Amino acid sequence: MARPIRIEYPGAVYHVTARGNARDKIFSDDQDREHFLAVLGAVIKRYNWLCHAYCLMDNHYHLMIETPDANLSIGMRQLNGVYTQKYNRRHSKPGHIFQGRFKAILVQKENYLLELCRYVVLNPVRAKIVEKPEAWRWSSYCATAGIIRTPAYLSTDWILGLFSSKKETAQKEYRLFIREGIHRASPWDELQGQVILGEEGFFEEFKNLLDDKSHVTEIPRPQRYLRRPSLEKIFKEQKTKTQRNENIYHAHIAHGYLLKEIADYLKIHYTTVSKAIARETEGRK
Repeated sequence: MARPIRIEYPGAVYHVTARGNARDKIFSDDQDREHFLAVLGAVIKRYNWLCHAYCLMDNHYHLMIETPDANLSIGMRQLNGVYTQKYNRRHSKPGHIFQGRFKAILVQKENYLLELCRYVVLNPVRAKIVEKPEAWRWSSYCATAGIIRTPAYLSTDWILGLFSSKKETAQKEYRLFIREGIHRASPWDELQGQVILGEEGFFEEFKNLLDDKSHVTEIPRPQRYLRRPSLEKIFKEQKTKTQRNENIYHAHIAHGYLLKEIADYLKIHYTTVSKAIARETEGRK
C-alpha cells in the first residue's frame, strides 16, 4: 500500500485524522472518548505538543497539532497504540481498530490554522449530529469559546490571541467566527498533493525534499508529483495538433498525469491520448 510522505520539522502544524477499520467505530461510548482524551493528554505532555483543536466522532477523530520538536510520527504511534490497547482490553477485542496509518496534512500556520480549527469543531454540525457546535461535548469548541474550563492538553492562546488581547472579547469573537463558518466552503479545495495546505511560498520550503522523493513509487502518485504544473499550464500553448501531442506526452511521461485525467481535461477520447503518446514515444526513439 502506498505510504504518504511524512514531513517533520520543529514547529510544524498538522491536521491529523485516523479512522476505524472498515469505517467501524473507534468510540463505542463516552467512556471510550474519555479514555482517548486521557491518552491524548499524556502524549501531548510527553512529546511537548500543542493541540489547537480536536473533535472526536464515532468512527474517526480530528486533531490540529503543532510539534515544536519535530516528533509527530512517534507521538502518533504512542497515541493510537495505547488507545488501541485500552479499547481492546475494555471491549475484549483483538487486533487493530484503526484503518492503516494516520493521515497528516502539513498546514501553513499563519494562513490556514485558524480556518482548519473552525472546520474541525464544525464536524458534528456538518454531519447533522447536532445543530450547534456547543451541543457536541467531544470537541475543543466549548473550551475555546469559554463555555467550559480549558483542559490542560488544549492550547487556546494562539487562536484567541487572533481576536483580541482581552480573553472574554476574544471568546465572544471566536464564537461568532465559528457560527459564520457553518455554511462556508471546505478549506480542502486548496490542498496540494494530499499532503500540504499552504500558499505557494510555503511549498518552496519543501521543494528539495519533495523532488528527491518524486521517484519513490511507494509514495502515492499525487504526492510524488506534488510540484508538477497544472494541466491548464501545460496546455496553455497548443496552437497545432503537433503541439497538443507534445504537451500530452509531457503531461503523462514527465509529470505523471493519468491518461484519463488528460482526456477529461482536453475533452477528447481516452484512446486519442494513448495514440498521441505512442506516436510521440516512437518519434523520440
